[in-house]
Amino acid sequence: MLATYEALCEEGYSDLTAQSIADRTDRSKSALFYHYDSREALVADFIEYLIEGFDARLERTREQPPLERLAAFVDWFLADPDDDELAFHTAFLELRAQAPYNDVYREKLRESDDILRTAVEDILRDGIDAGVFRAHDPESVSALLLASFDGARIRQFTLGRDEYLETVRAETVDRVLADVLAADIEFPDEASFEFPRDDRLVDDGTTDASDDDGTTDAESDTETRESNAEGDPTE
Repeated sequence: MLATYEALCEEGYSDLTAQSIADRTDRSKSALFYHYDSREALVADFIEYLIEGFDARLERTREQPPLERLAAFVDWFLADPDDDELAFHTAFLELRAQAPYNDVYREKLRESDDILRTAVEDILRDGIDAGVFRAHDPESVSALLLASFDGARIRQFTLGRDEYLETVRAETVDRVLADVLAADIEFPDEASFEFPRDDRLVDDGTTDASDDDGTTDAESDTETRESNAEGDPTE
C-alpha cells in the first residue's frame, strides 16, 4: 500500500496505473493483479487501508482529555500540508471527484466520512460528560465542523490560499466552539500533543511488495506463468 500512496503522490489519480505502482515494488504488474483485477479494486482497498490506519491512530489519543483531543484534531485537519501531503491530498481530491459516478469509491468514502464524524462526535460527548463542553447536539456540531474544515482544505489545495485554513480555524473557535465550550473553558491556541501520523506511509527502506499487497513469492511465480500464457490485465 505504500507503493500506491507514493504513486498517487507522484502521478496523481488520473495518471495512476498498475504499472506505476508495480514500479515502486519488486513485483511485476501481473503479480499485483493476482489480488486486484482492476485499478478500482486496488484503490478501494487502499482507502480501506487508510481507514484502518485512522482508527489505530485515533485509538492512541483516547486517553487524552476531550478538549485536547478536539484541539489536536482541529490542528491536524487544518495544518498547512508539506509537499508530500499536498500531492497526496490533491490526488485524493481527484479520486473523490469520481465518487458521483463510481459506487465502489462512493461507498468507501462514505465509510471514511462516517468514521470522521463519529470520531468528532465521541470527543464532543466525552467533553460534555467531563464538563468542558455545554450540552449540545454532537452530531450537528460534528457535521458543521467537518464540512467547514473540508471546504477550507479543498480551497487551500486547489487555490493555494493558506488563509482559508487560518481563517476557518479562527472563526471556528470564535463563532462555533465558543457556544460549545463551558463558561470557564478556553479553547487552546495549540494542542498539547500532535494527532498521530500514519507511520505506515513512510518509506523506511524495508518495504517489500509481499507486505504491500499480500502477494507471496509462490503466488507471484504462479501469476507470472499465467500472465505469460494469457496476457496482462489492462487498465
